[in-house]
Amino acid sequence: MTRRDFVEDAAVGGLAFVTCAIQGGSGGAEAQPRRREVVVNGKRVKTVDVHAHCQVPEAMALMGLKVTGQPNMPDVLLMSNAADRIRAMDEQGIDVEALSINPYWYKADRDVAQKIIAIQNEKLAEACAANPERFVAFASVALQFPDLAAEQLEQGVKKYNLRGAAIGGSVNGEELASPKYHPFWAKAESLGVLVFIHPQADGIASEAPGRFKGNGLLDNVIGNPLETTIALSHLIFEGTLDQFPGLKICAAHGGGYLPSYAGRSDQGCLTDFPYPWTKTAVDLVLATPGLSDDDRVAMLGGTAAKLLGIKG
Repeated sequence: MTRRDFVEDAAVGGLAFVTCAIQGGSGGAEAQPRRREVVVNGKRVKTVDVHAHCQVPEAMALMGLKVTGQPNMPDVLLMSNAADRIRAMDEQGIDVEALSINPYWYKADRDVAQKIIAIQNEKLAEACAANPERFVAFASVALQFPDLAAEQLEQGVKKYNLRGAAIGGSVNGEELASPKYHPFWAKAESLGVLVFIHPQADGIASEAPGRFKGNGLLDNVIGNPLETTIALSHLIFEGTLDQFPGLKICAAHGGGYLPSYAGRSDQGCLTDFPYPWTKTAVDLVLATPGLSDDDRVAMLGGTAAKLLGIKG
């Protein structure tokens, strides 16, 4: 199937299924493929993808935005309905996706932000209710107004059965570790829900655009993981995680560079106290040597299912 423009009136429940930063995703043949079932040591494993983007055109219109493809990725497809997304999931061996929407509303005023979030969380809930075995979702929150974000998170969890919140790696240039955002973190901790952190288009990559020009999609390959690394590092070193030790956080792109550079981060403790990325995630986990069966089950979906409240 070739790239096509998103047709709003074809979207199920007003949702467009996309990849990172309002980009496209893989489509597949029109014929429904046989659903791939992942097995570890002879036992069927439920796989969960916690990094699955979508958009709500109705909400985006309030900011003068619309769903579009990415010019430098012409082979991608914007999925205009759930059937397309589920078909791709079946091909890749993904049982459940946790839907999230990359924040684009952090510069909106309070009234507009309230409207955007209300529409999005309702549409996310509708999408999950229509396919409860295949989708769960993270609530959207207006984090630029931390008190409002806390209220929206609670409503999303209690009213709409959303499984946590999806937030950016920064908010209008401010770090998530700022005390300003403590009301949100306190609410997330008290509710015991997962917070999914994803880099922003106006994050670090936009602050040094010249360095990311050229081949290789470096704004995504390097810039986005760097944004995640910075966000997590501040949460650690500014004491946010100490103040809210019960927080459950999942950071996109493997936590950025933090896992690989843990040794350098440790040195910091001694001196300073202050959207078609992969189609082979399942195969990577299955093929990586040195992992136990329990490790594979946890990585494929066991840990995510526990955090998101997905039953076996």
